Amino acid sequence: MPSPELEPLPEDWDRALAVVAHPDDLEYGAASAVARWTSQGKEVAYLLATAGEAGIDGMLPVEAGPLRMEEERRGARVVGVTTVEFLDHRDGVVEYGLDLRRDVARATRRVRPDVLIAMNYAERWGFGALNQADHRAVGLAAIDGVRDAGNRWVFPELLDEGLEPWSGTKWAFVGAAPDCRHAVDVTDTFERGVDSLREHAAYLEGLGANAMGDPAAFLHGHATETGARMGVPLAVAFELIEL
Repeated sequence: MPSPELEPLPEDWDRALAVVAHPDDLEYGAASAVARWTSQGKEVAYLLATAGEAGIDGMLPVEAGPLRMEEERRGARVVGVTTVEFLDHRDGVVEYGLDLRRDVARATRRVRPDVLIAMNYAERWGFGALNQADHRAVGLAAIDGVRDAGNRWVFPELLDEGLEPWSGTKWAFVGAAPDCRHAVDVTDTFERGVDSLREHAAYLEGLGANAMGDPAAFLHGHATETGARMGVPLAVAFELIEL
């Protein structure tokens, strides 16, 4: 029997900070892994750059934003996450830069995570389609901001807020990256991840029936394919970066 292509991610850690652009970004697969980790007693906090207010074509942003924030909070609770923070960056036009890096560094110093969970910041997804601009900006700022958090002379104003440097983030787990060589066995927590996505009912309805179809079938197809590469029934792939 050939050796599995994907190695297990390290799990000898206690606390993670997940940094993504929009409500629902984590729910397309990574939430099943989060459910596994919280069931192990690990703490996971979510930081979202936007409220996702530009994500529903038929709804004004002023209405969609609060609705999608609440959907994200409900989805997070399904997988054992109670800390969900939203920044005030504008959905669809998030800019990579010092403000975003500072926001990530601030959250990192406050949460003091062992692990950063981020999403693909490459120009393309692994299957070839173009990635979205907000994903690229936030993913790269997440990596850089976590490293900024360890240098007291980068964003020294955070010291005035009582936030001491933090250099203890050992790894970044980057979901849906083009070059994933690690994965997480989510066989026992896959359904919780699906339920987490289903909490985004208004968003999924706004996408339309032809956009994705049944969330469970969509996620199951990816998890089955990844699981086969890991040698387990269901898995979610990540790129592992040592920080």
